[in-house]
Amino acid sequence: MKSCITISLVEEARGGPFVLWDGLRAGCELAAKLGYDAVEVFPPGPEAVEPGELESLLDDNGLKLAAVGTGAGWVKHKLQLADADESKRMKAIEFVRSIIDFAGPFGAVAIIGSMQGRYGDGVDRESARGYLADALEDGGSHAEQYNVPLIYEPLNRYETNQVNTVADGVGLLNRLSTQNVKLLCDLFHMNIEEEDVADALRTGGDKVGHIHFVDSNRRPVGLGHTDFRPIMAALQDIKYSGYLSAEAFPYPDSTAATEQTIRAFRYWTQS
Repeated sequence: MKSCITISLVEEARGGPFVLWDGLRAGCELAAKLGYDAVEVFPPGPEAVEPGELESLLDDNGLKLAAVGTGAGWVKHKLQLADADESKRMKAIEFVRSIIDFAGPFGAVAIIGSMQGRYGDGVDRESARGYLADALEDGGSHAEQYNVPLIYEPLNRYETNQVNTVADGVGLLNRLSTQNVKLLCDLFHMNIEEEDVADALRTGGDKVGHIHFVDSNRRPVGLGHTDFRPIMAALQDIKYSGYLSAEAFPYPDSTAATEQTIRAFRYWTQS
C-alpha cells in the first residue's frame, strides 16, 4: 500500500476535510519532505492546473498523482449527476469527463463523490439511481483510454441518499455493463454507515479501488477512536495494493496533520 495526502485548491471548500490548502508547490514539497508516495488533488476544474507545471512539480519532488476529485463540480459549479434537468446532468457528465481527461495522462483516477447528487426535488429514488448509473457507465468507459478506472465513493446519509454502504456500492457497480468503475472506501463514511468496517471492505473485495485513510472524527489517523487492526487485516485479505489517502481535517494544522498521517501510515503498514 502507498501513502497519499490531499491538496485542495478550491477556496469555496476551505474548512473542509482536506489536509493541505496552500497551493500545489507547497503541498508537493511538504509531501516529499515527509516521504509520501503521492498527492490527491481537489481542483476547481481541469483548467485551474497547467499539466506541464504539475508534471514538473511531481517529478521534482518524486511524487505520483494518485487521484483528482470532481467535488468542485458540486461545491463550486452546482453540478450533480442526478439533477432533474437533463441539460444540467449533461454538463455534470462533461465536467466528470474533463477531470478524467486531466487525471488520466498522469495515470491517476478521477473520483465521483458529492457530484452523485440525491433523489428528491423532482427526482424519485429510482430515477436518481438510474441517472447515477448512466453517469458511471459514461465515465468508466471514458476512462478506459487511459487504462485507469473511474472511482465512485459511497457517502454517509448526511451527504447523500443515493448510496451509503459498500454493499450498496457493489450492487450499483454490478448493474453496470462497464467493468471499469471501482469503489472509494472512505473510513470516515464507513464509520457512520457500516456495521463492521472490516467486513464491509471484504464485501468490496476486488472492487475496492481507493481508500480514504482517516479516523472516526475525520481527523488524521490516530486522533479518533477507530481500531485500525481489523481494517488493515481486511485490506491485506483483499490484497489491496493502492493508495491510503488522507482526506482529513488539517487538525490541529496542515503540517501537524501531514506529519501525523505519515507516522500512522508507517505504523499500520509496517506492523
